[in-house]
Amino acid sequence: MTFRPGTLRGLRQCASPRGTFTVLALDHRQNLRRELRLADPASVTFEEMVEFKRAVVRALAGAATGVLLDPEIGAAQCIADGSLPASAGLIVAVEATGYDGPSTARQSRLLEGWSVEQAARLGASAVKLLVYYHPQAVNAPAQEALVAYVADEARASDLPLFLEPLGYSIADGGKLTGEERRSVVIETARRLTAIGGDILKAEFPYDAAVADEERWREACDELTAASSVPWVLLSGGVDERTFEHQVEVACAAGASGVLAGRAIWAQAATMPPAERDAFLTGEGRRRLAALADRVDALGRPWETASRLAAMKPPGDGWYREY
Repeated sequence: MTFRPGTLRGLRQCASPRGTFTVLALDHRQNLRRELRLADPASVTFEEMVEFKRAVVRALAGAATGVLLDPEIGAAQCIADGSLPASAGLIVAVEATGYDGPSTARQSRLLEGWSVEQAARLGASAVKLLVYYHPQAVNAPAQEALVAYVADEARASDLPLFLEPLGYSIADGGKLTGEERRSVVIETARRLTAIGGDILKAEFPYDAAVADEERWREACDELTAASSVPWVLLSGGVDERTFEHQVEVACAAGASGVLAGRAIWAQAATMPPAERDAFLTGEGRRRLAALADRVDALGRPWETASRLAAMKPPGDGWYREY
């Protein structure tokens, strides 16, 4: 593997000194509208979403190893007003929110007018691609091609790619649960990380209805073995206590950290501004700091599991071909 200094530096910017990730996830768009005003999401304004993101980032960025934001209502706005500290690792999403096609063959889309190259110009440490995926879906090859395309773009800009597959049922109206979910999450990791990406942002292999911790451990061990790259756990909207338990099991099985969103900040979404800010700087920071401590104690340093370890060191004149 040729030397990728930007990718190496970008991942280190988003990790703890020990090499684990506790990233604050706040790239939500349509989901954020629902969090802010469940009864009437369409009435939430652009300005309300920007202000909420700024408040969350101001309060919590210092307790995270990095921040995941979107280009539409988060990244540039939090840079512009200084909400995002200059020292914070910044991961920027490249996909559009939602998907095209039927629910049984979901097609992810890149955000029109946005690219990996633009994220690099913005000053991003890394980019993130969310891709809906089921190994047996009729459009699985198209989704795999999208992953390959964005991975190539990330390599061209020398930015790390965080790859976030979200599984779904290919039965009309069905839900991905139990052993089927475990199988899809693990097979997805095996297939997509072989194509590209530097860090896998993975769903927990079981839904919250499965409470057998032994099955959790076995599934997380399988996920570690299946992924060609280090993986981190997404919170997926579960409650704080459930997520903390999942994190302990995942990190003990080889995960390198978490990208935590709603489990940290969702409770503040419907609070008045003063109450919101007090919650975020108090309970929100406590939750994130506790996660960071747990991840740093139990998580696997990402560099020990990364294929970047196979990079050739820079030689004389390496920059001429960079």
